[in-house]
Amino acid sequence: MSRLKEMYESEIKDAMVKKFGYKNVMEIPKLDKIVVNMGVGEAKENAKLLEAAVKDMEAITGQKAVTTKAKNAIANFKIREGMPIGCKVTLRGEKMYEFADRLINLALPRVRDFRGVNPNAFDGRGNYALGIKEQIIFPEIEYDKVDKVRGMDIIFVTTAKTDEEARELLTQFNMPFAK
Repeated sequence: MSRLKEMYESEIKDAMVKKFGYKNVMEIPKLDKIVVNMGVGEAKENAKLLEAAVKDMEAITGQKAVTTKAKNAIANFKIREGMPIGCKVTLRGEKMYEFADRLINLALPRVRDFRGVNPNAFDGRGNYALGIKEQIIFPEIEYDKVDKVRGMDIIFVTTAKTDEEARELLTQFNMPFAK
């Protein structure tokens, strides 16, 4: 069992009940899933770039990545419908907690000039989105073997009803929000 999951089971649930006064244990918000998405726009010219991005994504998350295809054609970007254009991974359960632990405690502190993550990136329904500019902050990526620095989006999907509840849940997980 990962450290974050143990923390959630023991301390975090109690802290959330104290702060919000839940009557039922099922009301307590929890982390539902983490979706990691990487858009690779250059894949339209070179399919090898997408393969490299998928390899990086699988190394970071420890799970097989799915390639995403363009939903509609955009002439200005020279994109046709159905063209492979990115990759994503949906993490749940043990792998989700393990990834969140590595992200919060190992990767984010390695970001250059890091002052905390944006505390306003909630969507109004208790989900949090986080953008990362470079995949090399993860310890699994070997700096010498990186062909191109790519960014990614990480979305924390929670069962919280409001942004305030979700913010408190992620704060309990030691998410470094900027002051």
